Amino acid sequence: MGKREELIAQYADDLKNKCGMTPDMDLLTKVTIGCGPAIYNADASTVASSQPDELETVKNNFLIKKLGLADGPELVDAINKVIETYGKSERNKYRAVVYYMLTKHFGKEAMYV
Repeated sequence: MGKREELIAQYADDLKNKCGMTPDMDLLTKVTIGCGPAIYNADASTVASSQPDELETVKNNFLIKKLGLADGPELVDAINKVIETYGKSERNKYRAVVYYMLTKHFGKEAMYV
């Protein structure tokens, strides 16, 4: 098993055990690949949910640019909901897991076909 497959397995484990959801492995794999080399960088692979700048980056670079959503308060609400689901006290919130949950939240799975 390669490094990426190990990370995807770890993300799937987080979705099951920390977020209480059964992951769609095909979508999770595509979202992970979409994150690019960031998944291999300790700092870039996680979302610092306590930093407003980081949440703004998730909103602008992922929700607006990648998923094509219009800016609005519902984007921040969705990010906060995902962070809450992941667990505010959870130190490592993996970017791929956060992006996966946001993709599911907005029903944008078709972006990864």
